[in-house]
Parts: sequence; C-alpha cells; structure tokens
Amino acid sequence: MSRTTAQPRPGRTAKNLVPARRTGPEPSSPTTRRATFRHSLHAEWIKICTMRSTPYLILGTLAFCIGLAALNGSSAGSEYADLSPADQAAFDPLATSLRGYLLAQIALGLLGGMVITSEYGARTIVSTLTSVPHRARVLGSKAVVLVGVALPAGIAVSLAGFLVGQASLSGAGAPHLALSDGMALRGILGGGLYLALAGLFGLALGTVIRSTTATVTTLFGVLLIVQAFAPALPGGVGEWVSTYWPPIAGGQIITGYRDPELLGPWAGLGVMAGCVAVVLATAFVVFRKRDA
Repeated sequence: MSRTTAQPRPGRTAKNLVPARRTGPEPSSPTTRRATFRHSLHAEWIKICTMRSTPYLILGTLAFCIGLAALNGSSAGSEYADLSPADQAAFDPLATSLRGYLLAQIALGLLGGMVITSEYGARTIVSTLTSVPHRARVLGSKAVVLVGVALPAGIAVSLAGFLVGQASLSGAGAPHLALSDGMALRGILGGGLYLALAGLFGLALGTVIRSTTATVTTLFGVLLIVQAFAPALPGGVGEWVSTYWPPIAGGQIITGYRDPELLGPWAGLGVMAGCVAVVLATAFVVFRKRDA
C-alpha cells in the first residue's frame, strides 16, 4: 500500500490553521481575580453561620445564663435578710445576676477556636489559603466576623441574665437594679465586650494550637482554673494574680461593688483587652510563618 499524504482542504491554508493571536487583555476568570478583604469577610461569614455548633453554643449559653441568673437571684435574695451589716453593704446585685459569664466565656472562646480549628481538622484550610493567599487577610476577616457574632451574643446573654436576675432579687425583697441605672448599662455592655474578647482569645489560641481539644483545655485553665485557685496562692503571688490576671481583672466590668484593692471595671477590661491583643498578634505571626 502506498502512503498518501494528507492534503489541506480547498480554501484552508497553513496560515488559516494557525489560531489568531489575541491582541487584547486576557479576560479575568474567577480563579485569577484577586480575592479582596470583602470577599474574605463574606466567605468567613458563611462559614461561621453554617457551622452546626454556632447556634447550639449561643442558644445553650443563653439558656444556661438565664437559668443561673434566676437561681442566683432567688437564692441570694432569700439569704439577704440574714446577712451581717457588713455583708449587706458589700452585696452586689449586678454580679449576682451576671455570674453566668463564667461559662459564657468558655462557650464563646470555644466558638472562636472552632472558627479555625475546624478548618485544620477538615483540611479545608488549604483551599482557604489557596483562594486567599494573603494570610493576614484570612485571619483578620475571621476575627472581624467572630466579633460580629460574639459581641451581639454576649450583650444578649448579659441583658437576659440581668433582667431575670434582678426580677428574682426584686421578688425576694433584696436590693436590685433597674435597667436605666448607669451601673446596669455598664455591666451589660461591658459583659458583651468581655465575652467578645473571650471569643478572640479562643481564636488566637486555636490559631497557635490548631487542635479543638487542646484549645478547650487551655481555655478552661486560663479562664476558670486560675481564678478558682488564685485565693489559695501564697503571699504576693496570690495578690498579683487576683488583681492583674486578665480574666479576673476583666471580670470586674460586671461587678457593682467596688473593692479598693482590685482594678476598676474599665481598667480591668483594658488589661483583658491588652492581653488578648498580644496573644492575637502572636497568632498572626505564627499563622503567616507556619505551613498549613
């Protein structure tokens, strides 16, 4: 058999077979467009709103704090008449109704940690950083979205606890506060700010540790265990921890009784905010330098 050479069809030349060179700019595709901070915010908002744990944590915390405020209010109110004059003078209706913040800080800290540890656990952090290579933008958007969820949730928890707790105190005939009192507004707003800071602290820990379990363990140790054992620490160590340990200092924002040996409400919250800022800055550095 003789091999025949394929001939070009009539009307088609070698020049016709070469694709025309594009002279204009290449059209941008979704994969080549630069992801802005607004895009990253939108993505992180979708992530936190679609996490199954988000509504459970917030609603569960709200229910617990309401129940604890009712229990504390009725118990403290019924015992008020039997207190000594000195104890009656130091009675704090604001702190009595907002005591649920001790659990709420763990819950919102856990929410903050899961914002990033859930991505490390599922390995979706790789696709996140592929879509948004600017790591500071990724972590910054997570922090902004977290505050957008944690701050309203913290204010709602504080407001509900205050209203229920003060109603219980009033029913028991004990001193109580009205919502219009300046001390009450400071406790509710400050409580919301404190819980938002606890959420950012959890985010910073989760970024550094990368493990949900280890983040929860650290949150319990820093936010609860040190507070519980601070009075038992010896001498000046115990006094320093009771005054300047960030969660203890920040917790002064929800107290009405002023202990002269402790920091003031806003000064204490400032110590808490400074500590969270340092830990969060460390998380930014670690997040930028460490592999996903």
